[in-house]
Amino acid sequence: MRVAACHASDQPLVLENRAMPEPGPGEVLIRIRRCGICGSELHAADGPARPFPGGLIFGHEYAGEIVRLGAAVTGLSVGQLVALYPAVGCGSCAACQRGNEILCPSAQRLLGGYAEYACIPARAAVPLPSGLTAADGALVEPLAVAYYGVKSADLARNERVLVLGAGSIALAAVFWARMMGAGRIVVMSRSQRREALALQMGADAFVAYGDDEVAEAAEALGGKPDVILECVGSAGFLAKAITHAPVFGRVISLGLSRLPEPIDAISAGMKDLTLKFPVGYSRADFEHVAETMLHGHVDPKCMISSVVSLDGLPAMFAQLLGSHGETKVQIAA
Repeated sequence: MRVAACHASDQPLVLENRAMPEPGPGEVLIRIRRCGICGSELHAADGPARPFPGGLIFGHEYAGEIVRLGAAVTGLSVGQLVALYPAVGCGSCAACQRGNEILCPSAQRLLGGYAEYACIPARAAVPLPSGLTAADGALVEPLAVAYYGVKSADLARNERVLVLGAGSIALAAVFWARMMGAGRIVVMSRSQRREALALQMGADAFVAYGDDEVAEAAEALGGKPDVILECVGSAGFLAKAITHAPVFGRVISLGLSRLPEPIDAISAGMKDLTLKFPVGYSRADFEHVAETMLHGHVDPKCMISSVVSLDGLPAMFAQLLGSHGETKVQIAA
């Protein structure tokens, strides 16, 4: 099979031919049809220089057809379209007991989507409902990230929501905030480039960062935001979210900056803020997203800005590491 491998974080992806994997007991072989490129993979490739022995195959946002069953696999069938739940936990830790295997300290992390085939544990293969395509299936994972984050905000009906950022997670958060009954939703970003897409996903207004952004956001919302969803992940944006928050506001960090975040604890304390850092999602969340993603006000596939072949992936990946105009890129293997 053909793969796009990363041998070191400071080197480009390389197209290679590798042996077809064979499913062992409790595993299934997937013919990958679509795989999304996640920002976390770009961060991994753009981080401190480090080797990936053997050549790491990125990709955890994927969907495809089962082509072979390993021994003792039940409940799945050849030809079935499935999406990957990208972790298998220990089953007994606090995270696993809550269903969030993504946070299991000893979880088996599942990648391999930048390839034509992948072998995965059968329990990580989530059957997709009838009517969903592989393109839909490859969006379930990022939509689940946003769903879990918005759900953690305990959003009440008609509450005002401010979303910082306009990338794919921010847009997915807008989608779920609208689905969960938010009142006015405002997206704030440095560029107007995704304004139309933000409005399509369910936002009521789009505001640019600036000296008067707090007043402008409040005016567009019809009042201070009850919930601020920080979806940028750059240093300083958590502090920005706190600045926008009112007394008793809730700030949800979905951006998760890799750099230390300066926070004025007194300012946050004098507002009695709730600050959350939701990470992961349960399998039940993942399945709920798959079952409901096409029952909203818009088809989330509008976030897909480009589809590339495996041959075109190295060049696209390199482009995404620099300045670009993409939102969500998927690979059609």
